[in-house]
Amino acid sequence: MASFWDAAVREGYEILVTTDSNLRHQQNLADRRLAVVVLLSTSWPRIQQAIPMVIDAIRSAAPGRCTEIDIP
Repeated sequence: MASFWDAAVREGYEILVTTDSNLRHQQNLADRRLAVVVLLSTSWPRIQQAIPMVIDAIRSAAPGRCTEIDIP
């Protein structure tokens, strides 16, 4: 059975944006062809205020790397 990661790449996704701060510890991201951006808040109003930071992180994301964004 194909994994989520394989299916996402097959469908053309390049970046996963998540609020799951444990993902880095649960997955071996170095072997993945997806970049991961972790937002260190689940508060939508706070995330909305930090959209420029999120966009910068997405633009600089690289496959197999995990970038954590501290949302003020």
